[in-house]
Amino acid sequence: MPKGKVTFEEALCKGCELCVHACPKKILKLDGQRVNANGYKVAIIFDPEECIACGLCAMFCPDTVITVERLSQ
Repeated sequence: MPKGKVTFEEALCKGCELCVHACPKKILKLDGQRVNANGYKVAIIFDPEECIACGLCAMFCPDTVITVERLSQ
């Protein structure tokens, strides 16, 4: 399985959770401890080792705040 690295432009995240629901590995969530400057909870990846670099989170993000990189194995 390919591995991936997911990064979020947290300042632009609106906490809509579309990425959370799109992830087939269920490794994304909203951070309950932090909010961005606009007052939104931000999405985070809590188990990065399980990322398969499918890119669904980035495709479903309406604000294009997610970048997925495929890592070499």
